[in-house]
Amino acid sequence: MNIGIIGAGAIANFLLNEINNDDSSNLRVQQIFVRNKEKYQALEKKFGITLFTDLDAFLDEGIDIVVEAANIDAVVDLLPHVIKKKEAVIISIGALADEKFLSEITELADVYQHAVHLPSGAIGGLDLLQNAHAMGSITDVSLTTRKPADSLIDYSIDEPVIVYEGTAAEAIKKFPKNINVSIILSLAGLGMDATKVTIIADPHMEKNEHHVEMQGDFGEAAVTITNNPLPENPKTSYLAAMSVLGTLQRIGKNVRIGGWLI
Repeated sequence: MNIGIIGAGAIANFLLNEINNDDSSNLRVQQIFVRNKEKYQALEKKFGITLFTDLDAFLDEGIDIVVEAANIDAVVDLLPHVIKKKEAVIISIGALADEKFLSEITELADVYQHAVHLPSGAIGGLDLLQNAHAMGSITDVSLTTRKPADSLIDYSIDEPVIVYEGTAAEAIKKFPKNINVSIILSLAGLGMDATKVTIIADPHMEKNEHHVEMQGDFGEAAVTITNNPLPENPKTSYLAAMSVLGTLQRIGKNVRIGGWLI
């Protein structure tokens, strides 16, 4: 499967290292779309890829699927055009917090029959949530996120402080840089207005921790994930990068365990 990537940052480099250095894999990254070709020129020789600055030329180069590994602006600007031609994997799902944009993408995916895959990112338990929600049996979903204090607030504290408590919809407005987990959880379950979110600034934490609880006719479930940063970039979750690779590997197989798409 030929993969095209939008963006050349930490996750793109992770995928290049894991995929293009694995001769046994049926996956291959051959094209990358960037805004500044000169800045990333070294990637062409290092990984045997071709850089593009023209989106149509990029999409017409034999790509089977496009991975967005850039930012929310790139999703908003480029995804509607991409979906008309290719399937896509979206990392910056913060763009989907806009219900109008989500509706547009969903309609385009249906019209052009190109799937939009949303990796689970920094959390787990989404298959359980989605399966229970398919029966309409989920009654409560909550997310408690603990992060190092200095990543959330700009003043000193000695003890953990709740900096937000409310719905995912409001969390998205107040903490736009900390929303991916709450969005993916909302899309898999009860929606942004019914998903409860608590964000805690903790001076004793060095990593991000996400605790998900759900209740319904099936019973109760809870999952806690503490994320290590990507070794090459401490601002990026290792698990988030791994979830993109796992998504691509599952797409290429005829026997799949779980997995979901928009």
